[in-house]
Amino acid sequence: MDRGGLEKRNVGENLDALMNLDPRGYGICRILYAGSREQMGEPLTMRAAEKLCEAVKENDLVYILTGFVLLPHKKPEMDGMVSSMLLARALVMSFGAKPVIICPDDCVKSVMKCACVVGLHIYQDIETVRELPLSMGVVAFTKNPARAEIEAKWLIKEGLPGAVIAVEAPGSNENGVYHNSAGDNVTELEAKTDVLWEMLRKMGVLNIAIGDLGNEIGMGAIADHIKKYIPFTAPGECACGCGGGILAASRADHVITATCSDWGCYGLIAALAYLKRDMEILHREEMEAELMRAASRTGLIDMTGSLIPGIDGFNTRLNTGIVSLMRQCTAYAVRYSCNSDHWFRSVLKKGFFEEGDRS
Repeated sequence: MDRGGLEKRNVGENLDALMNLDPRGYGICRILYAGSREQMGEPLTMRAAEKLCEAVKENDLVYILTGFVLLPHKKPEMDGMVSSMLLARALVMSFGAKPVIICPDDCVKSVMKCACVVGLHIYQDIETVRELPLSMGVVAFTKNPARAEIEAKWLIKEGLPGAVIAVEAPGSNENGVYHNSAGDNVTELEAKTDVLWEMLRKMGVLNIAIGDLGNEIGMGAIADHIKKYIPFTAPGECACGCGGGILAASRADHVITATCSDWGCYGLIAALAYLKRDMEILHREEMEAELMRAASRTGLIDMTGSLIPGIDGFNTRLNTGIVSLMRQCTAYAVRYSCNSDHWFRSVLKKGFFEEGDRS
């Protein structure tokens, strides 16, 4: 390992740790991280960001799958939606990419109204997104399983993306049933975007899945670990009687797990900012708070059902605090770690980071 590798690894460790802070205290995020880290073998955020830097080029489409509709109000939640809009901004700033959010129709109005907060023009036509600068797209995906394959093929015909990223996107279990966190059957409420996911993954498109429980697209990548340690995920543990549990069957080549999916997405964005040496890629705390408020006004709800801005029960203050810590940790490495070169040399000489897995 050289000096750059040591810095990159430890910035990644910082971001992974921050996105897995556990204010609730029940440990689900720690359990998930143990499984995803063992599977991926290195800091999750930095690994995924490096793969994006390798795969995504200027003007490439990037499909962002998101949008979880919750009971009992049958409204989409903020987690996943907020960070997807900020991820779209980051992809434009990092690569000059053409991000397209693919979500249930319930979420389209919110994306259309909130795009201005992240400084992007918004269109529902992919071709227009490809033609115009500083633009993102939003496309409603069907909830009808009979139409899912047709719409997925249409999207691929519109343009094969350079990457597909799922952020808190519902995934069906091995029996084709979608569940909420309590194990209730929510199949009729959710867009069937995992059909598109599977097509793109089979075609070799770079795929990154971000989740916080196990019922999200891609979490089947660590299925054995999740079924062993996470409640309601093993066969027969869900509440609806389908016999399959809440674990999503779809797999991902690159997984990010976090306390809430938005925090995992922010870690990915911060890692991009580090690799690109451009801290403007990671949004500031003010944009985070403004977007949360704007999203709640369009009808997106917190996990608790509240219309007061919140993500998985965490208010604007906690969410902006996470963003602030990620910004400060990453910016310090970008701007000031050169002042500690003598320490890097000395640490490397001692060999701690060369002696097996120090994660």
